[in-house]
Amino acid sequence: MTPETILYIIIAAIISIIAAGFMYGYKTKYTGNLRWLFGILRFLSLFALLILLINPQLKTESYTTERPQLPILVDNSTSIKELNQKDALSLAIDKIKSNEALNEKFDISYYSFGNGFSTLDTLTNTESNSNIAAAFKSIKELYSNLKSPVVMLTDGNQTIGSDYEFSSTLLSHPIYPVILGDSTKYTDLKIEQLNTNRYAFLKNQFPVEAIIVYSGTGSVNSQFVISQGNRVVYREILSFTNQDNTKTVSTIVPATAVGLQRYTATVKPLSDEKNTVNNNKRFGVEVIDQATNVLIVSDVLHPDLGMLKKSIATNEQRTVTYLKPEEAASVVNDYQLVILYQPIRKFSSVFQELEKLNKNSFVITGTQTDWVFLNSIQSRFSKDVVNQNEDVSASLNLNYGTFSIDDIGFSELPPLTTYFGELSIAVPHEIILDQTIDGIASDSPMLVTMEQGTSRHAIWDAEGLWKWRAQSYLNDKSFEDFDQFIAKMVQYLASNKRRSRLEVSSETFYYNNRPLKISAQYFDKNFVFDNSASVSISVVNNQTKERLVFPLLLRNNYYQVDLSNLDAGTYSYTVSVKDEEIARSGSFTILEFNVEQQFLNANISKLNRVAEKSSGVAYFPTQIDELINSLVESDAYVAVQKSEEKVVPLIDWKYLLGLIILLLSIEWFIRKFNGLI
Repeated sequence: MTPETILYIIIAAIISIIAAGFMYGYKTKYTGNLRWLFGILRFLSLFALLILLINPQLKTESYTTERPQLPILVDNSTSIKELNQKDALSLAIDKIKSNEALNEKFDISYYSFGNGFSTLDTLTNTESNSNIAAAFKSIKELYSNLKSPVVMLTDGNQTIGSDYEFSSTLLSHPIYPVILGDSTKYTDLKIEQLNTNRYAFLKNQFPVEAIIVYSGTGSVNSQFVISQGNRVVYREILSFTNQDNTKTVSTIVPATAVGLQRYTATVKPLSDEKNTVNNNKRFGVEVIDQATNVLIVSDVLHPDLGMLKKSIATNEQRTVTYLKPEEAASVVNDYQLVILYQPIRKFSSVFQELEKLNKNSFVITGTQTDWVFLNSIQSRFSKDVVNQNEDVSASLNLNYGTFSIDDIGFSELPPLTTYFGELSIAVPHEIILDQTIDGIASDSPMLVTMEQGTSRHAIWDAEGLWKWRAQSYLNDKSFEDFDQFIAKMVQYLASNKRRSRLEVSSETFYYNNRPLKISAQYFDKNFVFDNSASVSISVVNNQTKERLVFPLLLRNNYYQVDLSNLDAGTYSYTVSVKDEEIARSGSFTILEFNVEQQFLNANISKLNRVAEKSSGVAYFPTQIDELINSLVESDAYVAVQKSEEKVVPLIDWKYLLGLIILLLSIEWFIRKFNGLI
C-alpha cells in the first residue's frame, strides 16, 4: 500500500470520528450508553464507506506445489500381441498405476501410439502400424517445458514415420524405454522389403524387387517364388550364410490382362523357423490399357519444370514429355493434356493447334510470360500488366466445387512471383486459389479452372511452384499431399468426361495397413456443390455378402468416409444421396498385409541407443520395479513450489459492503427498539 493511500485512510478515520462526534456528542438528545453505541456504529459505517471510496489495493500471496510431469507412452500396435507381450505390458502399466510413491511424486499422464497418438483409454493392441517418432513429436508439443523423464513401453519396432532414434533427440529429456519382446535370436528368413509399381500397361512388363534377409548361423538354401494364383511366374534358388545374409532379387513380370492382378511373393521357410508370416508378401498391380500422356511446352529453363514432371509422374498412369514450342505443334493431338509454361510468341502455332483440335490446356505464367501475346492469342482470360514483379501468396477457396481439394496449408507456403496486375476471366470459371499480398486478399485470382464447351482449361498465374513442393516436404516429411493436389488438377484437365451431379473418387485396390478413404461430391441441378446433402455408402463384401452402410462426412468441398477398419477382401459399393434418385457404384479390393507380424524380436539395440543418447536407462518388464524405484528416489525430479501474488482492489471485496449494510441495519433496529423512529 502506498504512503499516499495510508494518508487518505488516516484522513478518512479523522473525518469519520469528527462526523460521529458531531452527530452524537454535540447537543445530542441521546444520553448514556445509546449515545456511545450510536456514535461507534456511525463511525464504523462512515469509515467503511470512505474506505470504499479510497479503494486501496490489497496484496495476497498464495503458494502451490507443482509436481514434475511424467508422460507414459504405450505401444498399442499389433506387434505387441504378435510377440506375446500383451500381458507383460498390462502388468507393467498396472504396477505404475498402483505405486503410491510414484503417483505422489509425479503428475502421470498415459498416452497410446500406433497409427496415431492419443490419450490412453483402452489398450487393444489392434493398430496396424506403429509410429514412435510421431509420439515423440506429440510429447514435445504437449510438454514444451518438460523437465521430467519419459517412460515408453514398446518393442521398438516402427513401421511408419521418420527414424525415432533421431527424433528422440528433439525431446532433450531422459527417455526410459521398457523393452517388450524376446531378446533371444531365432533362425529366420524373411522378405524385408518388396518394391513394385502400382500400375502397369497392358502387354508391357513391370519390375519387382525383393530384399530377403537371413538371420542365423550356418549355410542355408531356399527358393524365392512369385505366383499368381496357382501359376508360378518367377522362381529363383537362393543361398545364405551368416556373412552373406542379404539377397536382392530383381525381375520383370509380364502384364497380360487388364485390371487388378494379385501376386504373392514367397521365400520358402526353413525347417526350424519360428515366424513364417514374414516369408510371404502379397502385392497388386493394376494393369491399364493406356496411359495419360501429358505434354509440357516451354521455351525457358526453370525449376518448376522439373517439379511438374516429378509431381505428375508420381502416378505411374501418367507419362510426361518436354518439348520446345516449335516441336510441339505437330504432336499435341497425341496428348490428353498440354501444359504451356510461360508462353511467348513462339507458342503461336501451339495455341492455334489446340484451338483447332479443341484440346485441354493448362497455362502457367510468370515473369517471363509475354502477356501482350497471351492476351491476343486467346479470349478466355487477360491481364493488364506493368513491367514490375510482385510476390504473392495464396488462400484456398473453400467453396470450389469442381473436384475435391484438401487444404495443404496454402496460406503458409512461400510466396510465388508474378507480374503486377489484375487477372480477368471472361468465360465460366471457378477459382481454386485466391491471390493475397502480405496476408490481404487482392482482387485477382491465382489459380482458376474453366470449362468452355467440351474442353477444360486452367491458368496458374505465378511461378516458383517448386518452392511449394519443397516446403510441403519440410512440413509433412512427404511430397504426397502436394503431389495429390497436382494429380487432381491433371486428372480433371486430362479428361473430357461430362460432369455428373454425383462424383465418386476411389482407388481400385488398397493395402489393409494403409488408410482407405473414399470421397464424393454432390451438386444440385445448377451444378453448385450442395453441402447440406445426406450422402451414404453401402459396402458389400463379395465373399461373405455382409452389407455395411456408412455416412459420408462433409469436409470443405467434398464428402468423405474412412473404411480403414474393413477386413481384407473384395468389395462392391454404392454411394447414394438421400431423397434423390442418383447413385454411383464401383468396387475395390483390400490386399492383406500386416507389417506388424514381420518381427521376431524387440529392437533392443535401438532402444538402448535412444536411452543412452537421452541420459536415460532401458529396462525390461521384469525390471519395472527397479524403474519405479529409480524414479522415486531420484533427486533430479523434484516438486517445485510456486508463489503467486494477487493485487485485489478493496472495492471487489464484497464483505466490506456487507459490513456497511450490517452496521446501518443494527443502528436502525436499535432506534426502532427504543422507539426513536
